[in-house]
Amino acid sequence: MTSGIATTSTEPNTHVPPRDPWTRLWFGSWCGGIALIVFFLAVSFFLLGYFNIYWRHADMDLIVVHNALALNDGKILFFDHPAYFTILSAKLWFWLLHQFGLLDAWTISAIPSASNVAAFDAAMTSTVRAARVLSLLTAIVVVLIFASLIRLIVRDWRLAGLMTFAFAFSGGIGMHMRILRSEMISACFLSFSLMLLIIMAKRGTPWRPLILAAAASLCILGLENKVHAVLLIAALPLMVQPFGSDSSKSAAFWFSGQRAWLAVLAMGIVAGLLVWASMPVIAAGFGPAALAFLSFRPLAGGGAYQVALLIWIFLGVVVFARTWNVNAAETIATMFAIVAGAALGLLALYLEYDVRNAVIVMNPLEQMLGYADLSPLSSSGGGFFGLVSLLVVDALRVLLRYTFILSPSPRPTVFLVWLVLPGIIYAWRRGDKQVAVQATLLMLCAMGIETLEMRRGLKAEYLIFTDPLIIIAGAVLLDRMSDLRFRRWAYPIGAVLIVMHVSITQMQAVKHVLLQRGPEEICEWNQYYLSLMPVPWCDLPPKRV
Repeated sequence: MTSGIATTSTEPNTHVPPRDPWTRLWFGSWCGGIALIVFFLAVSFFLLGYFNIYWRHADMDLIVVHNALALNDGKILFFDHPAYFTILSAKLWFWLLHQFGLLDAWTISAIPSASNVAAFDAAMTSTVRAARVLSLLTAIVVVLIFASLIRLIVRDWRLAGLMTFAFAFSGGIGMHMRILRSEMISACFLSFSLMLLIIMAKRGTPWRPLILAAAASLCILGLENKVHAVLLIAALPLMVQPFGSDSSKSAAFWFSGQRAWLAVLAMGIVAGLLVWASMPVIAAGFGPAALAFLSFRPLAGGGAYQVALLIWIFLGVVVFARTWNVNAAETIATMFAIVAGAALGLLALYLEYDVRNAVIVMNPLEQMLGYADLSPLSSSGGGFFGLVSLLVVDALRVLLRYTFILSPSPRPTVFLVWLVLPGIIYAWRRGDKQVAVQATLLMLCAMGIETLEMRRGLKAEYLIFTDPLIIIAGAVLLDRMSDLRFRRWAYPIGAVLIVMHVSITQMQAVKHVLLQRGPEEICEWNQYYLSLMPVPWCDLPPKRV
């Protein structure tokens, strides 16, 4: 006889929902994971960098140290990169350590004569190691700021954490946290500017023009540390265009009539005052005497491409406004804000004023061309077609580096490129066309900048300018197509990429530790860049008695 009472199965439920791969790849909580990244950076730094002999990275370690020590003695020296904030931060760091009794050799006059090799080596070892600690601290601050900004760009904090990991262990940060160079501060100012622009492009707020003013200031501050920043500045108006949305339209404040136009007027007055205050720097930057002193020949008569760049930026503002429903009041306020922010950035040169820095900052392309290898143009007869063919060849060389196999490089971000490029195609085919365009423009700008930097050999030091673009491209793709992480091979691929990412970065650091090359090559340039600090192994300049 069958019972009419319903029965329940006693069989256990064997279906277990798959654990989220992002949770498996990340390191616990947000704060805990970020702290672990910082800890690993510090461990890597002290194991593979801090104890390197002081002249291992003489270009730019010794140059920056030399200029910072001279500043602490009241002497302003010129460095043509110009590494303005790198030198200023080292100067203040040495002074601070000296105040706490942690560093004796904090000025040029406190460095023993190179004729006393043992004393000179001891002093320079302590000073350069102190400078390397400053580089580590700078890298940590940069990573923390990147983490904060990327979390505002993507929706899932675990993805933000993984992208922070990719940035922290990229070739750029991995190299620059161990040495003193101008690229890290410059590139990160520009990266933060881009991230602020992306954040503000997605949503309209009454304060958006002020945030864009801050972004403009960061661009100029980055240019003051490394002239290569001009390439990224020129790319910003293009990269930000597809990041708008329905929420990008102007906030209600900018439709409030009289109040909105009063804000525009106020912004215009502030911009005018800041431009007036910065005019001496601008005038000095284009001054004939200073240009002649540095043997600069201004392009197109001087000032043409600088004005063209400003028009290009304003055009980007107008195109974004028309595309994403930003009204006239906010658009004009934004233009004034950009001018105000840029002028404010120029005023930073007054912290330790040197007219030669003004010339470099106002004429960045002339400075870059002075170091570019343009010999292939001469051999091919030059001309427009010669230039185009040279750029095509350099672009192909960049693509070869992206394969890693055909042209190996100490750049773990290449492995992220392997995901981004097919990810763009997949996103387009499944209908996510806006995110495909976002990632495409970021990648094209990265490739374009690297193509131009090929004329300087695309040194590993320069990759910190474009690595963030690739990482942000990967972030926006993964954020939009987050369902892909539940595919069968998502976790194994992610785990392998993390291992490869860390391994390549650390292998490059190990390579520098094991280098057997001596310091003799410094003698090729030390008379110019180390004029007040003779070194033991070079005959010139003469050593102090």
